[in-house]
Amino acid sequence: MRGLVLILGTVLILWVLWDAFETILLPRRVPGRLRPSRFVLRWLWNPWSRASELIHRRSRREGFLASYALLSIVVLLIVWATSLVVGFAMLHWGAGSKLAGVEGMDGFAGDLYMSGTTFFTLGLGDLHPMSHTARVITVIEAGTGFGFLAMVIAYVPVLYQAFSKREVRTTMLDQWAGSPPAAAVILRRCFESDDPSVVTPLLRDWEVTCSEILESHISYPILCYFRSQHDNQSWLASLSAILDTCSLVIVGVDKIDPFQARLTFAIARHALVDLCQTLAVRPEVAEPLEERERDELRRWLTEAGVTMSGGSEADRKLDELRELYRPYAQPLSRLLRMPLPSMLPPPKARYNWETTAWAKTAPDEAH
Repeated sequence: MRGLVLILGTVLILWVLWDAFETILLPRRVPGRLRPSRFVLRWLWNPWSRASELIHRRSRREGFLASYALLSIVVLLIVWATSLVVGFAMLHWGAGSKLAGVEGMDGFAGDLYMSGTTFFTLGLGDLHPMSHTARVITVIEAGTGFGFLAMVIAYVPVLYQAFSKREVRTTMLDQWAGSPPAAAVILRRCFESDDPSVVTPLLRDWEVTCSEILESHISYPILCYFRSQHDNQSWLASLSAILDTCSLVIVGVDKIDPFQARLTFAIARHALVDLCQTLAVRPEVAEPLEERERDELRRWLTEAGVTMSGGSEADRKLDELRELYRPYAQPLSRLLRMPLPSMLPPPKARYNWETTAWAKTAPDEAH
């Protein structure tokens, strides 16, 4: 019996340490399903997101969903630490519980207490090992606890640094696309300039941003659940708006070279596809752009001074481009509770920079 517990304790420790290594230190997508971190991430999110449906006010609902990311990190660290403490206690018990010091504290309860004080480096000394095997286990656990603490200290700042970099781009898109962002607004902004090709530097910046999202969110999937500062913004909505803009430019917009749009489209779609794989989300059939929406889009852009390619060939090409990324964006939107924007701005849309704490806006001329 003790031999079996010794083996199980060793397996538990190695399993948790490997999961922590993959989650914190390994900079790549980890496809393994039997991982504590993956279980905690999904186990917490499903009831948490369902509970958010009971909150009708959007700002409060977004605040509730935003607290999930930090909560999941705390729970994951607790699960890791608890599993390691229990695992080392199993090693002590399997090795014969060779401990001495406190009267009445024997058996697995004493092993668990010894493991906890050692892992968290308390150094109380009221219970100490009496055999060579117990001493070796104690030393290994103390080193493991110290290393675990160091990894945790390094883990959280990395997450917030990646989150902050992503949110800078998301916030800056407000001036271009509004909030929620819309591709039609981006194109209108471009034609407010004497040179509509000003969209090229924006798309070039988002080519870099999509690469950063691809790298950081695959390495740390919990970043996908981090929400923006404003409840009408999200990294997924911004990425979708950029893909919509690229699609329109690729189809054909007068005075805008589509070369940069093709590059940004490729890396943005790459990010969506890989994130679906990382979060174990299956693509679905894309919702088509209805004829009424297509006509309204062309009318709105024409009134804004934007000349787009027309005809059945242009419509077919736009549908083909949307089918390359919408099947991945839609399930991510449903999973993360982040609505996807339309190509057109919603009625009475305004920019976040115009809004004050008293819900007033700047004059319309500021548009």
